Amino acid sequence: MKILLLGANGQLGRTFLSHGGLAARGDVAAATRDGNLMEGGQGVVGDLSAAGTLVELLDREQPDVIVNAAAYTAVDRAEQEEAAAKRINGEAVGEIARWARSHGALLVHYSTDYVFAGDAGQPYVEDARVAPAGAYGRSKLAGEEELASSGASHFNFRTAWVYSPVGHNFLRTMLRLGAERDELRVVSDQVGSPTDTGLIVEGTLAAIDRWLAADDESRKSMEGTYHLTASGQTSWHGFAAAIMDRAAQRGLLAKAPTVHAIASHEFPTPAKRPAYSVLDNTRFVRTFGFSLPDWQVGLDRTLDELALSKD
Repeated sequence: MKILLLGANGQLGRTFLSHGGLAARGDVAAATRDGNLMEGGQGVVGDLSAAGTLVELLDREQPDVIVNAAAYTAVDRAEQEEAAAKRINGEAVGEIARWARSHGALLVHYSTDYVFAGDAGQPYVEDARVAPAGAYGRSKLAGEEELASSGASHFNFRTAWVYSPVGHNFLRTMLRLGAERDELRVVSDQVGSPTDTGLIVEGTLAAIDRWLAADDESRKSMEGTYHLTASGQTSWHGFAAAIMDRAAQRGLLAKAPTVHAIASHEFPTPAKRPAYSVLDNTRFVRTFGFSLPDWQVGLDRTLDELALSKD
């Protein structure tokens, strides 16, 4: 089986490569914008911002499974660069999906909680009304719509509050600030489910395995949109406090700084953040028989990995 991994230098793509699960299932071509891999080695060039180049890449690699871990994720910058965000998160997804449809490939794609308004009082189910509040969410919704209308075999995995031991993410920012400061101020009125990339990778592999083992009729019935997040919920303040305390316990910080709770209006950003980002992951667990544990499990696993690498 030939597998094409797009976005191999992002935090999710790097976790796919270090995990090794894709390589255990087939021949993996890892694509980055310039063809170079951050962990060393050579991949292939796959730039979602460059119109017209993706079909050439797909024709050359002829993948049976495409894992699209590439995305425009600069939420605030997207307010000034909506066309660029829509190109990568929307139009490019359509190009990949149409190729997958005409060649019988499976496309695995990742979306976001930002497609919802963020004003719910209970976890969002997959068919809840979408109403993105900003440019980033609109661009990701455009990708979902391109994928759904393409007729391709696909999984659209919405996730949220993603972090990992590598790349740019909230956990790494908090660890950096925690080493520099005695006190931090973090918003407490935005609620979600922090999700580590290791969980996303393992959940994705479970879904791919179930799809590969199924007959054509069963495959069609299981394709579509799922919520792939950790279970439970917390605020950004709660997440930050947990990071500091557990990092200090592992020697990643000399001591845990004090984390003060503030309201969102005290930390204004160009793009509006969802106040409530919790996604109902019941359908994923039921369909694929894969457990999605509480977010604190993933946090402990990620900090353990960082502590091990430090030693």
